[in-house]
Amino acid sequence: MNKNLLAKTILIIAVLIVFMFGIFGIPKSFTPQGLVAALQSRIHLGLDLKGGTHLILQVQVNDAVNADTDRTVERLKEDLKGGNIAFGEISKPDPQQRPEVVEIKGVPPESAGELRHIVSDRLPEYDLTSGAQNAWTLTMKPSVATDTRKKAVQQAIETIRNRIDQLGVSEPVIQEHGLGDYQILVQLPGVDDPARVKEIMQSTAMLEIRQAVGGPYPSEDAAMQANNGVLPPDTVLMKGVTGGHGQDEQGEAYWLISRTSAVSGGDLRSADAGTDENGRPDVNFTLTGEGGRRFAAFTGAHVNDKLAIVLDNRVKQVATIQEQIHDQGRISGAFTLQETQDVALTLRSGALPAGIKYLQEVTVGPSLGADSIRQGVRAAIIGMVAVMVFMLFYYHAAGINADLGLFLNLVILLGFLGFSGATLTLPGIAGVILTVGMGVDSNVLIFERIREELRHGKTPSSAVDQGFAHAWTTIIDTHVTTIVSAIILFLFGTGPVKGFAVTLSFGLAANLFTAVFVSRVIFEAILNRHQRGEALSI
Repeated sequence: MNKNLLAKTILIIAVLIVFMFGIFGIPKSFTPQGLVAALQSRIHLGLDLKGGTHLILQVQVNDAVNADTDRTVERLKEDLKGGNIAFGEISKPDPQQRPEVVEIKGVPPESAGELRHIVSDRLPEYDLTSGAQNAWTLTMKPSVATDTRKKAVQQAIETIRNRIDQLGVSEPVIQEHGLGDYQILVQLPGVDDPARVKEIMQSTAMLEIRQAVGGPYPSEDAAMQANNGVLPPDTVLMKGVTGGHGQDEQGEAYWLISRTSAVSGGDLRSADAGTDENGRPDVNFTLTGEGGRRFAAFTGAHVNDKLAIVLDNRVKQVATIQEQIHDQGRISGAFTLQETQDVALTLRSGALPAGIKYLQEVTVGPSLGADSIRQGVRAAIIGMVAVMVFMLFYYHAAGINADLGLFLNLVILLGFLGFSGATLTLPGIAGVILTVGMGVDSNVLIFERIREELRHGKTPSSAVDQGFAHAWTTIIDTHVTTIVSAIILFLFGTGPVKGFAVTLSFGLAANLFTAVFVSRVIFEAILNRHQRGEALSI
């Protein structure tokens, strides 16, 4: 064997060893059970093979815009009062359909210039337009509104990922879904309690501490009657606990609380499940430095008043402020230990910037996933064996060349999945099967060209050289066009389709190596042993 052929052979063996390591790593034992365990630890199965939950969520992005404009309303009130500018009312006329619009009424004409200055200087993300009867309209700029909605989706993805990661779900898929629809795809392989995961994902865990102005009232009508049919300015009615501190939540009650909060979930530093002095589960939280300063200022100014701890737009606890409180607090009530752990988890993971709505839910059982694996592997084995038998029958000894290339191609593809940590899905198995077909297609192009050269009277060595040289262009064309299609599927497809695109793309790249390089080396090794004038078995 010449040195050039020896170097090529060593390279092929090295590639085989490297990708075999990618498939199995270093097994704990070389028994069949040990090899299967090593294979399962290296190649991760997707939801359709392992079983689990598939969810498509719709982010209610207008909630994020509403939250931004709510803060703008309060800030504008403070700025106008600080500038001694009179005004009648600042409100949002249609928070559901047009959450980006704020209306200002009753500003005197002589204060118009100062109002414009405040908006341009402190609220540059808004456009200000004048209307009739000293009314002004503050509208969030379209680019800012679009950016706010996009950020809400990204923050929701990160928040959901944080919560799922803390639950220990392995190999989750959490990503944007659809084109411009503000949707999120969530796939949770192997989840054994999807109801709990859904509850934790959907919970906004928006912690707010507000002033309790009145209550509790047994009904909404009773609350309105107690306030002469009109709620005081800057207050809202909210459902919650029936009593005060530490009271169990045995029925529905209504509390009149301030519209704005003293501190919120964004001021939270940590949250942990614990127990109170009576041994009942509760949640202890610590605020940031800035949040603690605001909370201290709020509680210091409202000693002997009531405060309400609001979680997910529901009053969870009402207490009387006995003294100034700084940066630590507690949420207690009729909690189970699991509920306090879930509340602490969602608080630590951050609050969702907007509500989410479930558009689709599909649950795949483990048995169905196991059936998919068996059927997919069976299809791959039957297809590969049939192709190998055909190549041996039709191309004689050269068929062995093609079959060795197919085996190495499969090893490279599975090794890639092991090295990259890619998830193998049922469409991914289809990509593997299609790769086998594409590999044989390349061999057929080369072998038929070699046969044609032999029929024209070329020597075996010359026929092999010409066969590979002339088939090369066609092989490149077919592979490049297919890889481009696979890239498009990867960019615009969902999870399973992306799995198909990944396996197909890398399988095609492996085909170029095995069908052109490996096959050529095998032919060279055969020709080295040929006697002059001996026919090539093809």
